[in-house]
Order: sequence, then C-alpha cells, then structure tokens
Amino acid sequence: MTKIALILAGGTGAKLWPKSIEKQPKQFVHFLGEGTMLVNTFLRLLPVFPPENIFVVTPQQFKQLVSEQLPELPKENIILEPFPRNTAPCIALALTQLSKKYDKNTIIATFPSDHIIYNIREFHHSLDIAISVANERNGIVTLGIKPTRPETSYGYIQVKQNSHDLGFLFDNGVRYTTTFAEKPDLETAKRFLETGDFLWNSGIFVFTFDEFWRAFDLYLPEQSKIFRVLKKFVGKESYPIALEDTYKKIDSVSIDYAILEKANNVFVVESSFSWSDLSNWDEVYRLSMKDGRDNFIEGDVITINVTNSYIYSEEKLVAVSDLDNIIVVHTQNALLICRRGKSENVQEIIDYMKRKQIIKFI
Repeated sequence: MTKIALILAGGTGAKLWPKSIEKQPKQFVHFLGEGTMLVNTFLRLLPVFPPENIFVVTPQQFKQLVSEQLPELPKENIILEPFPRNTAPCIALALTQLSKKYDKNTIIATFPSDHIIYNIREFHHSLDIAISVANERNGIVTLGIKPTRPETSYGYIQVKQNSHDLGFLFDNGVRYTTTFAEKPDLETAKRFLETGDFLWNSGIFVFTFDEFWRAFDLYLPEQSKIFRVLKKFVGKESYPIALEDTYKKIDSVSIDYAILEKANNVFVVESSFSWSDLSNWDEVYRLSMKDGRDNFIEGDVITINVTNSYIYSEEKLVAVSDLDNIIVVHTQNALLICRRGKSENVQEIIDYMKRKQIIKFI
C-alpha cells in the first residue's frame, strides 16, 4: 500500500493579525513551542510518511518560504497554486499533478498546515486507523476530535452511534457520519456537547485517488471536467498557462461543503489527541504557558497589576498597568489591543483596512 501526505498551506490566518500577515501567514509563523506551524506539521508526519511522500500545496508566492522552512522536502514536492481556491480545488490540483506518478489505489491523507496537535502517539494511532479504513472501504475517512468544551470557532461532525456493523473498526473508534455542521453559536455548541453525538472537525481527511475523483465527479462535475483537461498538460511546457486558465474558471469551495456534507460514505475516527486550529488570539492564550497571575508574556514587557492577559512584543518596550483580560500583540508592523473573548473581531479590523485601502499593514 502506497500512501502520501498533502499539507495544505494556503490559508491567510487573518484573525491572528498582526503576527500573521498576507506576506507571511500563520502557517509560516512561530506561535507555540519551537518551530513554525508548517515545520511542526511536517515533523509530526515523518514517522508515518517519508519526506519523498510528503507534498505541500501552497500559493506560488509562498514557494520560497516553504523551501526555506522545509529543507528536507524535495523541491519537486512543492505544488503551486496560481492563487488560493480553498481546499477542494487545492486537493484536486495536487492529485492532477501526481496522477502520472501514483495509481488509483494510492492513499492520500490531507492535513492543514496551521493546526496544533499534542499527544502525537495518539494522533499517529488515529491516523493509522483512518489509513486502514480508506484502504479497505470505499469511502472518505476523517479524524473527529472529542470536544472538551462548547466551541464556536470549530466545525462539528455528528456521528452515528449505532455503527456496530463496522465490527472491529467500531471497536477502534470508527463511526459512520450523519451530519457536518458549520461553526455554531454558543447555545448550539452547548447542545452538541450535551448530546454526545458530535465531534470537532479536524480538517484531516484520508481517501484513495480513485475515491476522491469518484466523489469529485459526482459532486463537482463541472470542476472535474476542467481538471481532467488540465491533466493533459501535466509535464508539458504549456502547463503553467493551462493551470492559470484552470484556476480562473473554477470556484473557491471547501471539500467539507462541496463533498463531505453531501456524501453518504464518510467515516470518522473518534480521536482523543489534543488538537486546535489556532484560529484566534483567545485560542493562543488558552494554549500558552501562563505565570502566577494567569498572564502570558513574551518580549520586552513591563506589567503592573495585570491579570489574565496575553502580552507579546517583538521589539519595543510594552508597559501595561491595572488591566485584566486583555490581548496585546505588538509587531514591527502594527499594534493590536483587544479584550480577551473578543479576538474573533480582529477579522472586522482586517475587513475595515481592506475597505479603506490600508493594505500596507495587512
């Protein structure tokens, strides 16, 4: 059984501004522990996939960043998008380029480049199960995380608890999926948690080449036709022009929305490793090591009577006095100050700057 990994490195990480900016979005930035998020994603895949079987899909402007941060990755394993088109076209592009190298039974596992995962041994265990299911069953497999709190910034997967006909797979945490739910409001998230039927959607998917194209043909037939035309140009001098033309014709759509929410052959592996998609500064604070006043402080910072806060400075001195529950992020580019619990609103700041054409700070 041949298996390959696709690291999807096309996100913008706008809600982690100003540390995550368009020229260097969050997957290329250090947040927690050592290494950038992309580097850490690559390293935790190495025990399962050799470097030559790991591929990174990213917009062309990030080619140099990927090469610099992952020197062990073969240069030909960087697959470039002309511009971002979300996860369904991103995966289709990768499989189109790799179609002459791998057969239809090859297992593909896709991974976001900007997630935090602890309990690596448990992660590898769940991934091994998912790979086995994808190899033995005609379906798409995802890893679902057992929720620990009502979270409004994650998508959810409802599982079918009566999945006993899966036999030994059921005993290993494999379930049929019932529903893929978008990010809920707080009350809905609480209800999801109470039922015990919902898992967090990790965004990690496993399937064969054949199964992906079967689903892509069925649920995105027009895009599928366009990519099949592109396949004829792979390896030719005219490929870059054909690729650009392809991306101009296709819509931006996620694999979750385009395929998984509609498909009836999706399996989920209930997983218990610690996971976060690190979507905003509140999540960064939650995962950061704190001092006796429940503060996380990094850089040249002075605090007096400050509690429950996240304060980060890259260069200049930041002094904070008599405040509670705040987030301060000072970079070379900009300064962000907001209340903890409201960092989702950073997106509104980005939207405002785009409307006002204040793009040099984004």
